[in-house]
Amino acid sequence: MLSRRHILLAATAFASGLDPSANASAQDYPTRPITIIVPAAAGSPSDFPARLASQVLPPRLGQPVVIEYRPGAAGAIGARAAAAAAPDGYTLFIGNSSTLAAIPAVSTHAGYDPVKDFTPIVEIMRSFQILVVDPFSPWKTVADLVAYAKANPGALNYGDTGTGGLPDLAAELFMIRTGTKMTGVAFRGGNQSATAILSHVIDLTFETGASLLPLIRAGKLRALAVQNDTRSPLLPDVPTMAEAGVPDCEVQTFFGLVAPVGTPAPTIARINAAMNAGMRSPEMQHLVANISSLNKPNTPAEFAKFIAANYQKWVDVAETAHIKVD
Repeated sequence: MLSRRHILLAATAFASGLDPSANASAQDYPTRPITIIVPAAAGSPSDFPARLASQVLPPRLGQPVVIEYRPGAAGAIGARAAAAAAPDGYTLFIGNSSTLAAIPAVSTHAGYDPVKDFTPIVEIMRSFQILVVDPFSPWKTVADLVAYAKANPGALNYGDTGTGGLPDLAAELFMIRTGTKMTGVAFRGGNQSATAILSHVIDLTFETGASLLPLIRAGKLRALAVQNDTRSPLLPDVPTMAEAGVPDCEVQTFFGLVAPVGTPAPTIARINAAMNAGMRSPEMQHLVANISSLNKPNTPAEFAKFIAANYQKWVDVAETAHIKVD
């Protein structure tokens, strides 16, 4: 026979239009292993936050975490697979500034909508792009660089990872905000762009601290500004773009967990609480700082707002700069 508790639970769920069994499963979550889809190969930047989650979640949720690599199409293959998964909390996705903002903004064939197809859970870490030049160049400030670029349209070469990649979009945003024109040169990654500056092949690049900070601290690259809303504790003497005279030019890179849309709110809340609690440990903070990033604990609603704002930013930039990658 049904207990009074089960009768009340079913009645409450019926009255609110919910499936009683779905509500009960959300309360019991999780009862089996959780899979995290990484939209790249093992050892990629997206692999690191997935491994952090695989350490943080099991002791707090009582179930193991399995990492599944789905590389291809700049991350879109993994994103599509995650969006199509059952919304039960057992398939999660490591999204980032490319898969949840840049790629769907510049591609009409991404195959998913980062705002409509996912429910954000929690941001794991965040970094920002840095504008760097050769330390022996004549440009000591952003104003110096802008003045030269305006006097010599198209003469400056910047390193990127191809049209529509985040370094390219960061440069496009900079050109829109400053009214300048520069020429992009594609490389496989930020380390190659940095090497190209040292070899005088290109003049500048916009990249993350993971690629640039060691060279900046060694005096081999000159940082002109961080594309962040506040100065970074990692580079306290380097101004923000706004402080350097270029407002509304922030480019923040992020990694976080999302789930297929429709995943129960109690499940989302439980994963969020577990990740935020685990990431507060000194060990986790140290691991994140070692790759020139910061842990950004937040609520699902805050992460959702951040993703939507980033996506819209790149939609606007892509339309203004006529960028389409298909």
